[in-house]
Amino acid sequence: MPGTRNTGVVALSGIAVAALLTVIGHLEVNDDLNPWALTISDFAVSDRGGVIDVAMVVLALATVAVMYGLRRTGPPPGRAVELLLGAWVAGLLLAAVVPTNEPGTAMTTAAYLHRYASVVAFLALPVGGWLLARRPDLDAAARTLRALTLLSLTLAAAMVWSAYPGDRVLVGLAERLLIVTEVAVLGTVAVIQTRRITPARGA
Repeated sequence: MPGTRNTGVVALSGIAVAALLTVIGHLEVNDDLNPWALTISDFAVSDRGGVIDVAMVVLALATVAVMYGLRRTGPPPGRAVELLLGAWVAGLLLAAVVPTNEPGTAMTTAAYLHRYASVVAFLALPVGGWLLARRPDLDAAARTLRALTLLSLTLAAAMVWSAYPGDRVLVGLAERLLIVTEVAVLGTVAVIQTRRITPARGA
């Protein structure tokens, strides 16, 4: 029976595809948008149904592959980890389906739903990553996972400050650095999974 190596490869492939689609989504937007001052969601809403939305769905599926790999090797992930990673997946999917408002326009109910789904996702993944660092099968990456999760929480705080008292100064930059750091948490787990093979049942 295939082990977790395949799930790690699938997850890493999904992460790479999501990153590529996000870059393409930035290049395809025709409006004069500033990536340092505007969030990825602001870019996505300018191209509804475009590649950035697809990228979020692909990243959610890559996370599901990581979760499957965690179930296949080592101790059970634990309910807390599964809930946190599940919240990240749900947040990504909801943000992909429900648009935010156009930059400079009033917030709608859908925009608030999009915002808070994103907030839940951004907070859930680093906390889940911190808990994953305790797993014995991820011991080789424990220090990296903890460093990435602490950096993610720091960047999340910077983004919150920018979005509210900071008058959105460099909010786009803070969000992009946050996403890169959080995706690196998933990538780190996936890399470890590519090095492991679960023995066939009955062997």
